[in-house]
Amino acid sequence: MNKLLPVLLVIVSVFPAVGQEVEGRPITTGVPFLAIAADARSAGMGDQGVATSPDAYSQQWNPAKYAFIERQQGVGFNYTPYLSQLVNDIFLGQVTYYNRINERSAFAGSMRYFSLGEIEAVDNESQIENPLILSPNEFTLDLSYALRLGDRFSMAVAGRYLRSNLKLQVQDEDASAASSLGVDIAGFYQSEQIAYNDFDGRWRGGFNISNIGPKIKYDDAGQENFIPTNLRLGGGFDFILDAYNTIGIGLEFNKLLVPSPQDFNGDGVIDGSDNSEYQNIGFLEGVFQSFGDAPNGISEEVKEVTWSLGAEYNYDNVFAFRAGYFNESDLKGARKFATLGLGFQYSAVDVDVSYLFSTTQVRNPLENTLRFGLTFSFGDSYREY
Repeated sequence: MNKLLPVLLVIVSVFPAVGQEVEGRPITTGVPFLAIAADARSAGMGDQGVATSPDAYSQQWNPAKYAFIERQQGVGFNYTPYLSQLVNDIFLGQVTYYNRINERSAFAGSMRYFSLGEIEAVDNESQIENPLILSPNEFTLDLSYALRLGDRFSMAVAGRYLRSNLKLQVQDEDASAASSLGVDIAGFYQSEQIAYNDFDGRWRGGFNISNIGPKIKYDDAGQENFIPTNLRLGGGFDFILDAYNTIGIGLEFNKLLVPSPQDFNGDGVIDGSDNSEYQNIGFLEGVFQSFGDAPNGISEEVKEVTWSLGAEYNYDNVFAFRAGYFNESDLKGARKFATLGLGFQYSAVDVDVSYLFSTTQVRNPLENTLRFGLTFSFGDSYREY
């Protein structure tokens, strides 16, 4: 794709909201691509994964699930087109590897890469024939370790390196990428199989506090941006109808642990004059402040919580059908969408696809987009059920 510089500036300015511009008070952060579901399975269930059954892509949602995964090792690849109705070279890619070391512990590593395609940058007339080609991108590298603290409960810690290379080398040849570090703390519970009157069942629950880390800054003179520190809570239940048929349902809640913009000077408008005081808030202070700083009090604080409802039908671990719904308040971004997904397993290979439908007038960058995932599992098997 060849685009002029103004096109990139439009994409970058819209992207932090992970959606289309709407009236309201959305909370924006640096490296917002971390909020996008990178794998097709979770995307097919309304962007949820903190309390679903373990899979190769648990690294993004809840790395504590790796302590319960049934295959010893696995590697997964995912591809998500972005703004596919406008361009063809903006995408999010993910590679994940996990290894269950023994009955009680596991480690995993992953990389997520977000490409904004190629941009033709023209600074003066002499560059029209030979424009500068820019390839802005962002990526993360992370490692996690999961440990079972009991037969049914595990916790995990993950470390993450974040790099954002969006600064344009047009007038500033010394432009450099911004970077930061983040830490995740997660927990996961999975019950034994419980016999009910007409079916068996299994409960799950999980939490993940992700991307706890310092702000990201492009240069000494620029402003700092909070990285998307996030709290995710969820629960689920599997209806085990017989040896072949299982239906799992889940409900998840999600909140950015980033402070809300404030009218610090009391002039009735939140604008640039309030930004300097907002910049003085430290990242740890911001985490705690985020629970009670919404301008309109608790009523607006509740609106900062998104929720998703998802379901997965599984037939004999060979075929899966998924559906989900995601909801965000109109005041905080207005992302509302439904999703569908399919999964196929043959021997040690899993193939997943998902599709997103926007259910609001606000256009979603992932609308009408197919996402793809491919997983290879190998090594010994662990019996958890």
